[in-house]
Amino acid sequence: MGLLMDPVVRGRTGGGTVIDCLVTHHPRLPRDRMGHRLSHSGRSLIIEAVRAVYGLDVTGRDMVRDVHKRWSVPAHGLTVSVAHCDAYSAVALSTGPHIGVDLQDERDRPHAMRWLGELLGRPGPATIRDFAECEALIKASHVTKETFAGVRLPAWQPGWRRTNVPAYQVRSACLGRDLHLALAADAAAPVRWWWRPGHAARATRTDALTLEAA
Repeated sequence: MGLLMDPVVRGRTGGGTVIDCLVTHHPRLPRDRMGHRLSHSGRSLIIEAVRAVYGLDVTGRDMVRDVHKRWSVPAHGLTVSVAHCDAYSAVALSTGPHIGVDLQDERDRPHAMRWLGELLGRPGPATIRDFAECEALIKASHVTKETFAGVRLPAWQPGWRRTNVPAYQVRSACLGRDLHLALAADAAAPVRWWWRPGHAARATRTDALTLEAA
């Protein structure tokens, strides 16, 4: 994509390639008539994350999507991905690699997990962690749900792990309360974790959101 890093972003990242991942708790989301939580839009979550992490004001007009539906903020040299699950959201901001992020909660999905296990060539059902990593990989890469057959995930360990999709790596962790976060990128990069306990709270750096060390 050839993005040029914004001077403000360069200053806050030390000028190097880095992935910032902001997790936010949204405890007071409205609900629809069926009782389901209504999440904030992906655009609004990205706008908030860029402001919270870098102190930069962007609008929806600053964001673009490429042919693979990957978000970027070209004026600030960022590639971006967003996910939400239940009362939590995650936004990944990258100064280099194409990035994908996903959140999944533990719930009973026997048919989906058996299907995904077969797709991944597993002897049994896939796990929710696998599901999150697959979704993050789809968001980060050219792979789609329709072309995913043949993709293989390496055995889990802390930090980045190479997949068989050329250049792409994944990593994942459990955030507690049965919530899984996964990242995928076309190059490994240091990850800085950020946490907001509420929609209006300040983002703070943290060494662990119960996340394994890189």
